Amino acid sequence: MHARLVRFSFGPGKHAEAQSIADNIAPLIASQSGCQSVTVFGDDTDGEYGIFVLWDSDEKANAAAQVVRPRLEEHFAGNVQGTPDARLFKVLS
Repeated sequence: MHARLVRFSFGPGKHAEAQSIADNIAPLIASQSGCQSVTVFGDDTDGEYGIFVLWDSDEKANAAAQVVRPRLEEHFAGNVQGTPDARLFKVLS
């Protein structure tokens, strides 16, 4: 199993923009083959947000990224401060 963690900053006052990711991108991620779970999280006070996804395999995670990333970039455009940090980790169990 693998976990993808994407962290990004929208800054304060951008709850609606982050909620849009939860409403639109999370279902897209969940529909991808190999997705076990997806969680969008954040702190409205400082505008730091993230997405945590568990995947069956790194192959499925990377295949899904080809579909999800362009749509996520649309949500980042004009909102994100700095470069988002996206990493894929092996789950230690």
